[in-house]
Amino acid sequence: MKSNIYFFAFLLIITLYGCKKGTTFTDFQYTEKPETITCQGLDSKLYKEALYAFEDDIVAFYGKDKPNTTLTQAYYQFLRDANAKRVSYLDIASEHTLKIFGALKNEGDLWDAENPNSHLNYNGNLMQCVTTNIHEESLKTTLNALISTNSMSPKLYGAPLMSSYRSILGDKYLATYVAFDLFYANLFNLNKTPQ
Repeated sequence: MKSNIYFFAFLLIITLYGCKKGTTFTDFQYTEKPETITCQGLDSKLYKEALYAFEDDIVAFYGKDKPNTTLTQAYYQFLRDANAKRVSYLDIASEHTLKIFGALKNEGDLWDAENPNSHLNYNGNLMQCVTTNIHEESLKTTLNALISTNSMSPKLYGAPLMSSYRSILGDKYLATYVAFDLFYANLFNLNKTPQ
């Protein structure tokens, strides 16, 4: 009898711990969209949601004066503004995106508060996944070289990225890099993000 109680208590603790460790985000709006990135140890569902929300936000923002703005045009304008440090993150981010960021903040391996160039952890699981799977070889080589020499920054990677911005549409790993390093990492500096 006592062993059954201990066993039940053990299972309860394991279940509660497992539930706590998973994402608390439940407002998924892009479940019908194609998968974006798949790598072991990542919350692919949350990262997929983050990427599609970011893409919708930049199209809405850059298309507010031009209703026929394409995703390619929005990426170009966003990258141009990010390289010039002219992005208005609060104006771009929708309420849904801010909720996603609230969940992303709890992804411990994703962020590096000590990084002076970006809050993104360039040695974390997400970036290992991205750097391994980027399709365009020159961008992949440049990104890996910058990370391996510990000199990675959005500013240094911005020029090669800008010259190949059309590649982003066909490469969800590259698009994920853009969303997380050039957008979500900058939301840490804003005061409007939900807890």
